[in-house]
Amino acid sequence: MPRIQMRFNLSMALIIVSSLLSAGCGGGFSTHEPVSHFINAMHKRHGFDQAELRQLMDGVVVKDDILAKIAKPAEAMPWFKYRKIFLTTERIEAGVKFWRDHAEVLEKARRRFGVPPEIITAVIGVETFYGRHTGKYRVLDALSTLAFAYPPRGEFFLSELENFLLLCRGQNLNPAMPLGSYAGAMGMPQFMPSSFRSYAVDFDGDNKIDLWHSKADVIASVAHYFYQHHWRPGQPVAVPMTALDDSYKQKLNQGLKPDLRLAELESLNLKITAPLALSEKIKILELNQEQGVELWAALENFYSLTRYNHSALYAMAVYQLSQSILAKQGETYEQAHNDNCNHCAMQFF
Repeated sequence: MPRIQMRFNLSMALIIVSSLLSAGCGGGFSTHEPVSHFINAMHKRHGFDQAELRQLMDGVVVKDDILAKIAKPAEAMPWFKYRKIFLTTERIEAGVKFWRDHAEVLEKARRRFGVPPEIITAVIGVETFYGRHTGKYRVLDALSTLAFAYPPRGEFFLSELENFLLLCRGQNLNPAMPLGSYAGAMGMPQFMPSSFRSYAVDFDGDNKIDLWHSKADVIASVAHYFYQHHWRPGQPVAVPMTALDDSYKQKLNQGLKPDLRLAELESLNLKITAPLALSEKIKILELNQEQGVELWAALENFYSLTRYNHSALYAMAVYQLSQSILAKQGETYEQAHNDNCNHCAMQFF
């Protein structure tokens, strides 16, 4: 899910919520002027029935706890705290099980889109713990709350609300029913409505897209998302670096796109711990640990991960989880192979 991180005075948000609720006393949520304008626009642009849309919007419940949550995203944590949320033994082992249970579909998606199983698995693991936590809020309530009561990102969420209604019409879904995150992200991969419409695919052949229950659709949709965001098959994601001094700090910035040529690293007294092609560009990442910092050279595939959620912490959590799952998967395969060989040996003797 795209990261939403904006400073906003929560007391101001509650004033807006109060005005929305008081507007409802005079005839319903749909009579609030911005909501009424939205309904009219949906009718003019997309042919929605105004009466039906007013009835739907009158059922919206504005959630002040959504406004509280969006003001404190997890990505605002330092890396050493953020990492502990996702790099757990339980999540790694559950990722290995997910991979094992859906190995055929993951391999099919890899062949189709070029994205490795461990990356797809890790994204689903970070987003919803492999489907355990897909969200408790009605998507309609979440998107409406943020569209009409969160001015810093009101335009974005209004667009997502529009996409949500179009998605429901196209997929024959009752818009009052889907549940998702506090930001309106849906299903196991936590797609926002615009991403759902653009990147979700039917991979199980049932002529519908189900990101809540169909593991095939979920896996392929995540892979298709990265395919469309220029994932480079077989290429590295990130490589650790060491620094001789603080010269590199002059190149630190808020961007996520790789912007530094390898030839420049020597002048910054940086050393990469693995060989890279001279044509590669990198992004210097400085991640806060409890004692000091760790440095990484983030590559184009790392940037691709940040298109899913515009946060370096998110992308690094996905990458490191993927590598832990991959390592554990290898251990599981090796153990199974050894057990099988031992069984064959005992039969022989």
